Amino acid sequence: MGTADSFPLGAATTLAELAQDPHPRLALLRMHEPVSWLPELGGWLVTRRDLALSVMRDAATFTVDDPRFSTAQVVGPSMLSTDGDRHIRHREPFNAPFRPRQVRDGFASFIERESDRLVTALEPAGAAEVRRAFAGPLAVAVVTEALGLVGTTADTVLSWYDSIVRAVSDITAGGEAGPAGAAAYSQLRAAVEATVADRDAASLLVSAAGRLAPAEVASNAAVLMFGGIETTEAMITNALLHLLEHPDQLALVRAGPDLLDGAIEESLRLEPGAAVVDRYATRDTVLGPATIRRGDLVTVSLTGANRDPAVFPGPDRYDVRRENARLQLAFAHGPHHCLAAHLARLETRIALQHLLGRLPAVRLDPEHPTTPYGLVFRKPPTLHILWGGTPRRRT
Repeated sequence: MGTADSFPLGAATTLAELAQDPHPRLALLRMHEPVSWLPELGGWLVTRRDLALSVMRDAATFTVDDPRFSTAQVVGPSMLSTDGDRHIRHREPFNAPFRPRQVRDGFASFIERESDRLVTALEPAGAAEVRRAFAGPLAVAVVTEALGLVGTTADTVLSWYDSIVRAVSDITAGGEAGPAGAAAYSQLRAAVEATVADRDAASLLVSAAGRLAPAEVASNAAVLMFGGIETTEAMITNALLHLLEHPDQLALVRAGPDLLDGAIEESLRLEPGAAVVDRYATRDTVLGPATIRRGDLVTVSLTGANRDPAVFPGPDRYDVRRENARLQLAFAHGPHHCLAAHLARLETRIALQHLLGRLPAVRLDPEHPTTPYGLVFRKPPTLHILWGGTPRRRT
């Protein structure tokens, strides 16, 4: 087990610091203790990109399949919380709809319409808090469309999501989940079963039901819902924040729309919506400078890996023309690489096209400064923007 003597930087690292402004501390750890024991975490933190890849690629040594994995405690086994053959069986039925062409054909027009509707509703006001008024509603609408649950609305899906996330968060924090999470998951499962039973339903869940039990379809639907809302809302919000914080880079994107994809990848690199992924050691092993014991928690800092100067020169700089930005690990890597990465990219690209195209004078509201926050999921708590010809004055 690690000690304060062996890993003094890890011993001095607080979870509050990692939630607030992790980047200076992660840079120190990456340079001096790239696999470090953090007493506050109760586990190892991996911050160097090559070592992060080693962990995520080796599911036999570093597994998600552990009773401590909080999501599984709420929704049961799924593609998120299994490895090996069980993981393949859970994930494979959902692969086809999330391939690039299928994503474009299946979702682009819906995302265009929904983005247009949301911007149209915002436009007259001249100001908005866009995490809650745009990014969140768009993410919920796309997940609702993708799941195709019979008899549900985006509001219902959002209420289930909120309750399930709260239950997972309570368990992660060492508490017990209240009854709301179980009730929400029960309702989600009933909707999944109704959808699967409706032969006319157009849903990716129907095809999965031919290969998975109803409870397994439901648990994977919950995981898709969770990932599709939480991380995509963050992805859109963080990308807009990065562009508006860097007017020179925004000007490049406006002058060369082909750079928008680079702007999104660079935002993912600097602030991945999911900052960390957890694994559990299945055996004693050596990783970099650390001797890890069977059962140890091994947390990979995607945020730390994404600013590794060995791969990304000037790692703290936001550069929409960075040639290797797609080497970022925001979608994780290996068997648990994000299933819906193509959909999330498409959603963010279309969202930003509509915001930047329809609101040409868009800028940050100086009365509401903001910055990404969060230990596990990172995004600005709010993102207030203005548009129109005259900046608003403080009264």
